[in-house]
Amino acid sequence: MMIVGNASGDRHKRRPYLGTGTVCGVLVADLHHFLDMPDNASGSARSLARQLGDIVRAGTAGAVGEPWVAALPCRRRPAHRRCPGRTIITVVGAGAAAPIRWSCTDCDDDGMVSNWADTAYDLRRRRLNVVGEVDEFVVTDTTAGVLRELVMLDLDCERLVFGMRAHPDGAVLLASADDLEELIGFVAAEANHEPNRRRRQRLDTAFIALTEAAPNPVG
Repeated sequence: MMIVGNASGDRHKRRPYLGTGTVCGVLVADLHHFLDMPDNASGSARSLARQLGDIVRAGTAGAVGEPWVAALPCRRRPAHRRCPGRTIITVVGAGAAAPIRWSCTDCDDDGMVSNWADTAYDLRRRRLNVVGEVDEFVVTDTTAGVLRELVMLDLDCERLVFGMRAHPDGAVLLASADDLEELIGFVAAEANHEPNRRRRQRLDTAFIALTEAAPNPVG
C-alpha cells in the first residue's frame, strides 16, 4: 500500500486553467484543452500541459486497474523547493473513456485527466502482441529524464520509456535485450542530429549509461 505524505498546504493557491476544475480538492482536467497551446500561454499552463501529457503516456503504457508508481517526478514546488515525490498512476477502467488518476507519493498533488483517447499521448496498443522475456535495467533519474525528452522514438520504445517505474536509485526500465538495443539506437541517432551542445552531452551520457547497463540486467 502506498501512503501519501502530509499536505504541503498550498493546494488552494493554484490558479484555475481552462479545462480544469476541482472536485473534493482533486484537480480534474480535460486533456483536449491542453493540446496546441497558444503562443501566449503562461509558463504554469505549459508546465501543467506537459505533466498531463506525460501522465497520459504513462497511464496508457503501463498497467490498467492497479495503482503503480511511475518514474515521473512531481511537478510541484512546495515552499519553493522541488518535491522529491514520484507519480502514482491509476487507470480507472479499461475503456477509452476511463479517466487516468494521479497522485504524488510525497505531497498533496492529486488529479484526474480525461478525454485523452486517440491524442498524440495515447500509447495504447491497437492489437495484441506476444510479450517475450524482459529484464529490469536500473537507470538514474537524469537518464530517465533524457529518455522522456526523446523526439525520435517509435511507439514501442515510447511505451518502454513512459512505462518506467520508480526505483530507489532512479527508474526501472523493463525491456528485452532487443528492445534495449533499439532504444540505444534512437538515443544515438538523436545525439548525432542534436545541434545544442548541452543537450547533445546529456544524450551522450544517457547513451553511455544504457550501453553499460545492457549486459548487466538487474533481476
